[in-house]
Amino acid sequence: LLAIATGGRIVPRFQELTAEKLGRAGKVREVSFGTTKDRMIIVEDCAASKAVTIFVRGGNKMMIDETKRSLHDAICVARNLVRSNAIVYGGGSAEIACGIAVENAADAVPGVEQYAMRAFADALDAIPTALAENSGLPPIETVAMIKSEQIKMNNPHLGIDCKETGTNDMKTQGVFETLIGKQQQILLATQVVKLILKIDDVITSGQYQ
Repeated sequence: LLAIATGGRIVPRFQELTAEKLGRAGKVREVSFGTTKDRMIIVEDCAASKAVTIFVRGGNKMMIDETKRSLHDAICVARNLVRSNAIVYGGGSAEIACGIAVENAADAVPGVEQYAMRAFADALDAIPTALAENSGLPPIETVAMIKSEQIKMNNPHLGIDCKETGTNDMKTQGVFETLIGKQQQILLATQVVKLILKIDDVITSGQYQ
């Protein structure tokens, strides 16, 4: 990465080092930090890249790992928006709207397939139910109320008001997710369930003595 950023070339032997293989950087400095005076070399104002390094510090390893995970999630969201700027509104509104659409589509399906579709619609309610429960709201009543309002007002943007701002409209609150991310979540969850349903039997260790 340093070679790409500075425009230099990696040289395996010192004898092969020439001026043409050197990179360019505006500033190279060494800094020390922490109680142990750990040292780090910082290369700034590189000629061939606008890449940056995020330096994460914390009081313990668990805090650092959690920060790294949060940063990774945020970067992935930005990457998805670069790939496609299509979004869906969060707060469980997308799942509730999808569940309503699947239930309506199940009414037109003859045979036992409609029971699988209704079960899929019920599974989609798990996300807004968890959001409501984690926010200290009554999960069943809250999700039922939001679903009723979505149908009554024909507004798929209504979701769980986790921050208790006074409105359930996620568009007004500015809460949204990338469409790519939402599609991947539902697709992966569906694939996992299909794999589990293909299992005929499970042999537990120690069952047969």
